[in-house]
Amino acid sequence: MTTSASPNQIPNPISSPGDDGLQAATRSPRIAIEAVQPSLELGRFAAKTIAGQPITVSAVIFADGHDVLAAEVVWRDDRGQGGREAMHLVHPPGKDIWDAVITPTRIGRHTFVIEAWWDVFATYRDELFKKHQAGVPVELELEEGRRLVAAAVERSEGELRQALESVLERFQAGANEGERVGALLDARTARWMHAADARPHLARSEAIYPLEVERRAAQFASWYELFPRSETEDPRRHGTFNDVHKRLPMIRDMGFDVLYFPPIHPVGHAHRKGRNNTLQAGPDDPGSPYAIGSPEGGHEAIHPELGTREDFRHLIKAAADHGMEIALDFAIQCSPDHPWLSEHPGWFSWRPDGSIRYAENPPKKYQDIVNVDFYAEDAVPSLWATLRDVVQGWVDEGVKIFRVDNPHTKPLPFWEWLFADIRGRDPDVLFLAEAFTRPAMMKRLGKIGFNMSYTYFTWRNTKAELTEYLTELNESPMRECYRPNFFVNTPDINPYFLQSSGRPGFLIRAALATMGSGLWGMYSGFELCEGEPVPGKEEYLDSEKYQIKPRDYTAPGNICYEITQLNRIRRENPALQTHLGVSFYPVHNERVLFFGKRTDDLDNVVLVMISLDPFEAQEGPFELPLWAFGLGDEAALHVEDLMSGHRWTWHGKWQSMRLEPWHLPFAIWRIHPVR
Repeated sequence: MTTSASPNQIPNPISSPGDDGLQAATRSPRIAIEAVQPSLELGRFAAKTIAGQPITVSAVIFADGHDVLAAEVVWRDDRGQGGREAMHLVHPPGKDIWDAVITPTRIGRHTFVIEAWWDVFATYRDELFKKHQAGVPVELELEEGRRLVAAAVERSEGELRQALESVLERFQAGANEGERVGALLDARTARWMHAADARPHLARSEAIYPLEVERRAAQFASWYELFPRSETEDPRRHGTFNDVHKRLPMIRDMGFDVLYFPPIHPVGHAHRKGRNNTLQAGPDDPGSPYAIGSPEGGHEAIHPELGTREDFRHLIKAAADHGMEIALDFAIQCSPDHPWLSEHPGWFSWRPDGSIRYAENPPKKYQDIVNVDFYAEDAVPSLWATLRDVVQGWVDEGVKIFRVDNPHTKPLPFWEWLFADIRGRDPDVLFLAEAFTRPAMMKRLGKIGFNMSYTYFTWRNTKAELTEYLTELNESPMRECYRPNFFVNTPDINPYFLQSSGRPGFLIRAALATMGSGLWGMYSGFELCEGEPVPGKEEYLDSEKYQIKPRDYTAPGNICYEITQLNRIRRENPALQTHLGVSFYPVHNERVLFFGKRTDDLDNVVLVMISLDPFEAQEGPFELPLWAFGLGDEAALHVEDLMSGHRWTWHGKWQSMRLEPWHLPFAIWRIHPVR
């Protein structure tokens, strides 16, 4: 059993010397329960799962001797409702691995423990069967069995007691040894005896293991980001919430279900940035929406030029009518004009000359932004509670998804408390971490409760890089704590790959994102293949962060149709609705990535081949995973091209494919065996 210290664990007393240690040793469990999964740091953090989705719980369970063991997973939700699920020994049995599948159906925090005990009757049945089969006299063994059943009758009641009494009656009525053996080896007898088991040497896992059961959108969703102020045909006129309505059908038809806005709060005037991040703003420059706060209000308010609160509520409803949720940006930073600076100066760190340091992320400078100090004397706990109230206020307006700006620069204890507080009232609320930082911090943010995160996918371009990264995301501990949202671009990041690869490059990244993860996102303009950079930087020239930017979303060369098809394919194929379960297959070309995803029952198997070269055609032989269906090398598979709808049959495990970037640099096939 695990003995490492943890808040959920019981200290081990048997290391005490003398009689106290001896007494503790005699009471210590004889059964070891180790390597429990899913688990994060021995139950310190909750592993993630989705409501209605089966999850396998496993452990290494063993004891001294050769007696048969039994084990169960005991699980509960935060209302005390749950159940028990029998665990079974996984083959090969020599590894002592047991598992069970549970399916929580209610979102919210759950816990589970594992119980194991000596199954006396199962041990007895095993011995009786072997001896009877070998022709060994079993008269004494039959009496032992009778006594075991009789003892079970005494500790049972109701229908179970009646059932066990019927076993004794059948046993007594047996005309010969074979009939009495049959009464004890009957499968029904085994079930009834299991139900009446006294569970000798009962042991429980030392930790209580938490599970965070979340709604489907935490694992499968397509995000579209836009600036509401740019939803205008005239760059001199500030767009409004009401202007966004006309875009809803197009965004819905492309297959997006989350519509995400950068901050919608009043924008400050002090040190406002001009076009292309210049330090001097013109009189008509709107400034960065991340410079939050002005005399009109702060994080709880709406920028007046966007519309009223009633306009916002109307937009939330309209989006819902189109099958979409509105996600808001939660950026804990302030313009120097933010009301908090005058109302709560103790929430900030002031310099000796009375000024306040602006935000920096060298070499980037944000002269229009200042940061709060979470641990300033006056900030604890009032700042924390106010930020919680900000989030709760938007939740009350109907917002259930938040993208959090730079969460790795804020205290981890704050996030862990905030999530528990907000989700304690509404477990539907989800948080996306916009964190491009060190791997340990990325993982920790997932552990403390972020439902999903931006990722390193943005900078993984080669076959080796993509294979390594997707494999890492499928392995522990990442698979238990971290859900990747594959954003192909953001207002802050214009990836180098997209700056020079043209339309084929945008198709390549769209295919990688949509097929690689259940969660993906794009910032508006991607469908138009926008990629003009600030020279030498991963930034957009004429960035929308600093200006109003109308677009013609039907402009020639757009990839709206392909994005629509990719999102349709995701919706129609359950295997693609998670980043988990990816398998890479051989293809003899280093510029081509070939992988597949499948459901456990093999009812849905999808193969994806993507050229990573946006300039030249790539081709080569590839190997079909016939073995996954238990088929030989010469077997046949039915194939459907999910982009074109064409169907054919492949014969044999080796096939060949040519991908042309000027046509379509990827292929997606659904396969199933020829019956």
